[in-house]
Amino acid sequence: MAVQGMNVFERYLTVWVGLCIVVGIGLGQAFPQVAQAVAAWEVAQVNLPVGVLIWVMVIPMLLKVDFSALGEVRQHVRGIGVTLFVNWLVKPFSMAFLGWLFLRHWFAPYLPAEQIDSYIAGLILLAAAPCTAMVFVWSRLTGGDPLFTLSQVALNDSIMVVAFAPLVAFLLGLSAIIVPWNTLLISVLLYIVVPVVIAQVWRRALLARGPQALDAALQRIGPWSMGALLLTLVLLFAFQGEAILRQPLVIALLAAPILVQVFFNSALAYGLNRALGEKHSVACPSALIGASNFFELAVATAIALFGFESGAALATVVGVLIEVPVMLLVVKVVNASRGWYEAGAMRH
Repeated sequence: MAVQGMNVFERYLTVWVGLCIVVGIGLGQAFPQVAQAVAAWEVAQVNLPVGVLIWVMVIPMLLKVDFSALGEVRQHVRGIGVTLFVNWLVKPFSMAFLGWLFLRHWFAPYLPAEQIDSYIAGLILLAAAPCTAMVFVWSRLTGGDPLFTLSQVALNDSIMVVAFAPLVAFLLGLSAIIVPWNTLLISVLLYIVVPVVIAQVWRRALLARGPQALDAALQRIGPWSMGALLLTLVLLFAFQGEAILRQPLVIALLAAPILVQVFFNSALAYGLNRALGEKHSVACPSALIGASNFFELAVATAIALFGFESGAALATVVGVLIEVPVMLLVVKVVNASRGWYEAGAMRH
């Protein structure tokens, strides 16, 4: 059955990623020289084909963000407070801990020892980038307050511009992973700052012609974003094919800490909003943004920092693979628990 509010690409994202795995591995095995040639197109450790694909991926998503919505933040101080607490003080640190626990200890015998640090780095990158685009879909599916959703996305994106690099560097340092600061700063500039500026200039130009011009542009370029993501994944799996064929269990092992993190953070945000007496229509998007990730940014940064063949790149892609089915489960839970939520919130 079709999920209302999601287009065909969003609805079947897990299927498309699965196809990308098969196609990418097949192409990598059949034409390894092509994959190597693509990897060689680098300037200052930034892969040019991936850089272009990431811009095509990210800019349409950032085009949806209205930074003037920051003025709405004061309308829902409690919900925004929970969002910021979970997104910036809990989520990245809990993922670093779960990565250490699952990958360096529990699953270590089943993983290639030389890639464990890289896998943990990928998980940290995934958790340090709060969701920008898909959270609008999840919010719509739960009857979330659209102005609150927009304001929390705008605030998170504003914070991400300045906090993403130092937070990632700090957590990687805690995990004893050396990060090249220059490359990290270049990644933030190329994959956050520049796309934000381009998207906002483009947004203003479109709105000058009327809201319908922006809506038409979003409808037109939406498929480009998903197409660029899928092409990036094909390239990535062309490099990862050998490692996956040697140890096919690795994707399931990487999914475990991501799943725990999603359920923990969404439950924490949902429960905190209820304890504070916030409305259900605010608690839902607050919980959902704490559970989902800006995986496009995580994939791009992982490739820039550690390369196509790295465990970090593979770990971020596992986040893409499980995003839709897991988030739809969270949506189902918060919708089904509305009566319980409102009974508790009314007492505050």
